[in-house]
Amino acid sequence: MPLASIRPHIKPTLLLAYPVVLSQLGHIMVSVCDSVMVGQTGKIPLAAVSLGVSVNTVVMIFGMGISFAITPLVAAADGKRDVPALGRLLTGGVWLSAVAGLLLAGVGFLVAPFLKYLDQPAEVVALAAPWVRVLFVSLLPLMIFQGFKQFAEGLGLTRQAMTLSILANVVNALLCYLLIFGHFGAPKLGMMGAAWATLVARILMAGFMATYVLRAQRLAPYRAAATHWLRPDGATIRRLLGLGAPIGVQMMFEMGAFSFSAIMIGWLGATSLAAHQIAINVASVTYMAASGIGAAATIRVGNFRGHGDAYGARQAGFTAYLITFLFMSTMALLLIVGRGLIPHFYNHDPQVVAQASLLLLIAALFQISDGLQVVGLGALRGLEDVKIPSIVSLLAYWAIALPFGYWLGFHRGLGATGVWIGLLTGLSLVAGMLLWRFRQHSAALAAPVPASLASR
Repeated sequence: MPLASIRPHIKPTLLLAYPVVLSQLGHIMVSVCDSVMVGQTGKIPLAAVSLGVSVNTVVMIFGMGISFAITPLVAAADGKRDVPALGRLLTGGVWLSAVAGLLLAGVGFLVAPFLKYLDQPAEVVALAAPWVRVLFVSLLPLMIFQGFKQFAEGLGLTRQAMTLSILANVVNALLCYLLIFGHFGAPKLGMMGAAWATLVARILMAGFMATYVLRAQRLAPYRAAATHWLRPDGATIRRLLGLGAPIGVQMMFEMGAFSFSAIMIGWLGATSLAAHQIAINVASVTYMAASGIGAAATIRVGNFRGHGDAYGARQAGFTAYLITFLFMSTMALLLIVGRGLIPHFYNHDPQVVAQASLLLLIAALFQISDGLQVVGLGALRGLEDVKIPSIVSLLAYWAIALPFGYWLGFHRGLGATGVWIGLLTGLSLVAGMLLWRFRQHSAALAAPVPASLASR
C-alpha cells in the first residue's frame, strides 16, 4: 500500500496509541520494578519471581484476553452511534470481567501446591509458592480495572487509564522499596513485599478507573443506557465470550509458550532462570509498547468497520504495522548496544549477567517479529477475526517453537540460548502468517471505491 494512502492515518493513530502504550507499559513496569528490587536480594529470589511470574502470567493473560473483546465491539457500536448497544456492553463487559477475575484469583490457590512438580530448584519453589498466591488474588482488581478500561478505550478515551497506570507504578515502586527492604520502619518482607505492593496498586487502579467511568459527565448517556447491572444482557455476554474466549486462548498459547520456556530453562538451574527473567523482563517492556499500538489498531480498525468504511479500516491497520516496524527496529538496536549494561540493573552475579547479555542479543533479533505479530493480532481483532489467529498461535508456538527450542537447548547443548532461538522462530512464523491474514481479509472487505475517514 503506498505511503501516501496511509499518511493521513499516522497522526490519529499516534495520538490514540501513545496513552495506550503508556497504560500497557504500566502493567509490565510493575513486574520490572519487582524484578529489579527483588534481584538486589539475590539470584534465588529473582529466579523465584521468574517462576511465579511465568505461572501467573498464563492465567492473567487469558483473563485480559476476554476483556479485550470489549474494545472492538465498543468501537464498532460507537462508529454506528448505537447508544443502547454501548450501554449493554458497559454492563456486560464489567460484569464478565469481574466474574472472570474472581475465578482466576481462586486458581492461584489451586496452582501453588503444584509448583513442586515442575522440577524446579527446591529453594526457588519454596519462595515462589506464597508469592504466587498473593499475585493471583490481585487478578480480581486487575480484571475489574480491565472491564472499565477496555470500555473507555473503545470510545477512544485512552488517557485516563494511562494516568492511572502511571500512578499505580509510583505506588508500587514506593511500597516495594518499603516492604522488600524494610525501610522507614516498614516490615522487611523480602520478595513477598513485592507481591503485596502489586495487590495494593491494582486495587487502587480498579477503584479509580471505576470511579471515572461511573461519574464522568461525557459517559452519562452510556450509563443511562446501562440497565440491569446484576442481570446483564445474555446476548451481549455471549457475544463478548464468543470474541473474548478465542482472544484469551490465543494469548494464553503465546504467553504459555514463554512461561513453559521459563520452566525448561529452570531445569538448567537458578542461574539460567535468573538470566532468563532479566532478558524476558526487558523484552516485555518493548512488547507491551507494541501491544499498545496494536490496541490502537483494534480501536481504529473496529471504528472504521463499524462506520462501514472497510478501505479506511485497511489503511488504519497498515499504518499501525508501519509505526510498529519503525519502533521495534529502533528498540532492537538499543538492545544490541545496551545488552552488556542492562543486566547489571537487576543482578551483579557474573554468570547471571553473562547469560542475560547473550539472551538480550536474541531478544533484539526477535523485536521486529514480536511487534508485528502483536499489531497483527490487534488489527485482526478490529475485524473481529480471532479464531484463525488462535490456531496459528497454537501451531507456531507449541508444535514448532517449543519442540525446536527444547531440541536446541537440551540435545544440541545450547541451553537457554537454544530455547530462546526456538521462541524467535515461533514469533517470526506468527508475524508472517498474521500479516498475510490481515492483507487477505482486509482486501476482501475493502470497498472498491475508498471513502476514507482518516480524520476521525
